[in-house]
Amino acid sequence: MNWLDYIVILLYFASFLGMGYFFKENKDSTDYFLGGKSLSWFPLSLSTMATQLSAISFVSAPAFVALKAGGGMKWLSFEFAVPLAMFFIMVILIPPIFKSGVVSIYEFVEKRFDASTRMILSIVFQISRALGTGVMVYTIAIILQAVLDIDFIYTIPMICLVTIIYSWQGGMKAVVWGDTIQMIILFAGLVICLVYGYNLMIDHGGSLANVDAARLQVIQSNFGIGEGAEYGIWPMLIGGFFLYASYYGCDQTQAQRLLSAKNEKTIHTLLLANGMLRMPVVLVYCTMGLVLGGLLSVAPDFLTDIGAVTQKYFPEEYASSGVKPDLMVPVFITKYLPHGVIGLLMVGILSAAMSSLSSTVNSLSAVSVEDFFNRGKKKLEGKKYMAVSKAAVVFWGGVCIACAFLLGGSESSVIEIINAIGSVFYGPVLATFLLAIFSKKVNKYGMNAGIIASVLINLIFSKTMQEIIGFDPGVDIFWIWLNFTGFGLCVGIAYIVSTLVKDQNNKSMVINYKLRLKDIFIKESYILIAFFIAIVIFSYYIPQIFA
Repeated sequence: MNWLDYIVILLYFASFLGMGYFFKENKDSTDYFLGGKSLSWFPLSLSTMATQLSAISFVSAPAFVALKAGGGMKWLSFEFAVPLAMFFIMVILIPPIFKSGVVSIYEFVEKRFDASTRMILSIVFQISRALGTGVMVYTIAIILQAVLDIDFIYTIPMICLVTIIYSWQGGMKAVVWGDTIQMIILFAGLVICLVYGYNLMIDHGGSLANVDAARLQVIQSNFGIGEGAEYGIWPMLIGGFFLYASYYGCDQTQAQRLLSAKNEKTIHTLLLANGMLRMPVVLVYCTMGLVLGGLLSVAPDFLTDIGAVTQKYFPEEYASSGVKPDLMVPVFITKYLPHGVIGLLMVGILSAAMSSLSSTVNSLSAVSVEDFFNRGKKKLEGKKYMAVSKAAVVFWGGVCIACAFLLGGSESSVIEIINAIGSVFYGPVLATFLLAIFSKKVNKYGMNAGIIASVLINLIFSKTMQEIIGFDPGVDIFWIWLNFTGFGLCVGIAYIVSTLVKDQNNKSMVINYKLRLKDIFIKESYILIAFFIAIVIFSYYIPQIFA
């Protein structure tokens, strides 16, 4: 990098600090955490995508396609369940939750069960989201480390400071509009990488036809059980459905955007947009991975450079595999792109990271303030509410930094770690909301037991968590199944315990909601289901398309 690249990055940082100042006028919880419920579908849609399709995707998805052992275009199978999940959220979860008028989505379950259920879900969310965001922050740290030759113990707090400041100042409006700008920058950077990479591959005499045929296969026939059995069509559809239904409908980072919408029609539009726009964006990510993989096959110096950076900063991984796949994209940027463009691409990656971090910090703050400080009869008001909220932003920013140091050294692909952590919790969380809406028999005792027991059982079978806690039960289950098993276990245990342990006050807290057929058969539903069928068929023919 030279002076031109640094100027681009500094201008970017300065503009976002200015944006935080622009949105600094926030009077209460609706303003600070829900953007005054004045946001339209367009910024909310881009913000929703930017939160998940972040630097993790920019760096780790192409690395999975090009370099990860057993990787390839099968990453696209994650998108199969997205349209189905958007349809489910639209017609099942959103109507009762949006009408409840909550700020913390976990307040909704308190209306049906008990404050203890709300607190358990809130704590589960805070732990899982802080850990997952710590992984994301670490990803950006290793990028800056490779580009700037600055150790990640300095780059982690450096990248977080600007994000925390503008989130602290501007609240949800700054976060959403920041995400919107960052998503546009990210996609522009992605296209630049793809075009440069393709031209360089052709110039070196390469072609996508030279890519290993196994990496072009999207649809896999395995069931995700047993050593090496991953990314099969059924675990990706079933486990993926429960993952996305929970993440987009019951996770505060995403649900907060739904709660910030003007009305339910706005929510329908943003869910439709998110359900249909994710696949094209992820296809571009994966295609970039194919292109860079093709470049690696004809430009051996590229692989040598990745190995050199790995050896310098990650000697243990160099000794075991020779390269750290997540370094492929940053090394490509610094080796092959011109100055100025390097700065722009770094801004794209920083944008992706900051969008995820700002969303997480804002959501964690909303949950902690609403669930711990603004409960009961005595409510926080005015300046005191804003002071506590802004203090929570700073606190959670510091926690995310700490989690980055805790999880940064894992040998797994970064993108796999962050999904595996969430999958331990997503199923039980979704089960809690559905039982709150539709079940009259489950009481608070059964629900609390179901959440805790199902999470603990999932922890036993999570490979990533096994790596962290040093435990191996000897059973290989692809982590995406944990979203389904957690849901099923939680429902079963909740009913059993509720039958054995009675709660006399249970019926008085039932939420009055009835699902009508006319609410299911709406035009958005037909579009999403048709799109699901289309992307499965398209994915089946990808080997022929890229051959």
